[in-house]
Amino acid sequence: MSLTFGTDGVRGVANQDLTPELVLALGRAAARVLGAGPWQLGRDTRVSGPLLAAALAAGFAAEGAGVVDLGVVPTPAVAAACAARELPGAVISASHNPYPDNGVKLFAAGGRKLSDEVEEQLEAELREILAAGAHSGTPSGADAKVGAEVGRIDADPDAVAIYEDHVLAALEGRSLGGLRIVLDCANGAASALAGEVFRRAGADVTVLHAAPDGTNINHGCGSTHPQVAQEAVRAAGADLGLAFDGDADRVLAIDAAGDLVDGDHILALAATDLRERGRLADDTLVVTVMSNLGLRLAMTAAGIHVVETKVGDRYVLEALEQGGWSLGGEQSGHVIYRELATTGDGMLTGLLLCDLVARRGRPLRDLAAAAMTAMPQVLRNVRVAERDGLAGATAVWEEVAAVERELGDHGRVLLRPSGTEPVVRVMVEAPTPDAADAAVRRLIEAVTRALGAEA
Repeated sequence: MSLTFGTDGVRGVANQDLTPELVLALGRAAARVLGAGPWQLGRDTRVSGPLLAAALAAGFAAEGAGVVDLGVVPTPAVAAACAARELPGAVISASHNPYPDNGVKLFAAGGRKLSDEVEEQLEAELREILAAGAHSGTPSGADAKVGAEVGRIDADPDAVAIYEDHVLAALEGRSLGGLRIVLDCANGAASALAGEVFRRAGADVTVLHAAPDGTNINHGCGSTHPQVAQEAVRAAGADLGLAFDGDADRVLAIDAAGDLVDGDHILALAATDLRERGRLADDTLVVTVMSNLGLRLAMTAAGIHVVETKVGDRYVLEALEQGGWSLGGEQSGHVIYRELATTGDGMLTGLLLCDLVARRGRPLRDLAAAAMTAMPQVLRNVRVAERDGLAGATAVWEEVAAVERELGDHGRVLLRPSGTEPVVRVMVEAPTPDAADAAVRRLIEAVTRALGAEA
């Protein structure tokens, strides 16, 4: 058994790749590296969630670490609890992945995602624990915690209410009264609380996909499958819709015509609004390499400086904290308001977007169109046999250089390996959709020739 951290924790097929034994050992390793807590522990609605949460909690407790079980809560609710209590935390979730998958996300004390260096320490500690044997956890077993030294596992029934109050406080007393909103909860962690939060904010709310059964999380719904929500917005004559992913740390919006408003547009709207109100620190926005060229151009025109990071909201947060900036995020809908949260928070982001619409008194469609114009972008995931060989694939990079020369200043190319799957992501932005598609096809052929198709 082995485990490697990706861009957002570890993931795999539950009880196959991500076994209870492996997760228990990870709990032991995390307690040793990150401390005795008590750990704030939450999960999404997957059928394997209780199994793996129990294993992780057992690993913590076996090392003498306390555990506070928050139950089914959004990932940002765990991060908020960590931040409020200056404690480490963990979430059992595979985010937007299908239900057979699951994962473990870890937060350092204060609710921050782990650095690469800490993840390397965890991997090394985990290897030692696994090498020592599943039953001892130490070479001799002599250091095993017994009696009162074993960590306690307690519940926190107030965690959801505390998180709801935290999110609603961002409105600073303002109301969403008069707005009709459709919420797609993806049958995930937002199911039990999203409707309540937006109703408490004064909105007229229609809630979709909020009946999780353990196997329907993200299935034909949520931010990865927003078609039902788009149709519901149109049918209801709603002002807008919000589609969350399984653990509710990201959100996509839907305008009144049923068209998607992605994370780049949400960031453009938020950045310009904060700047106009004097709340955008140093007039700076942090984005990842995946953000559309149109966002960069729009921000430059608005007098906003753009800082770019690697993909992953933890890298966005690192940049925000290092620069003392206030806003950043990803095209996928992870948005971080640094003064309000330590991770992407779909509910908080959606609430503040609705607040912006209410304050401006204009349709989301008009606001989004004015904020930025997206360059045509084509993104394809290529399943390959040798993902790690991309960096040394000379023929691939020669083809990339050729495409970049042809596009000049009117487009952009990005190739990167997935952090969690045997996939290379190929993205091209170009003046027209046809040009972008043609360039992507060329690059996919080059990638497949060099790295091979997955068996």
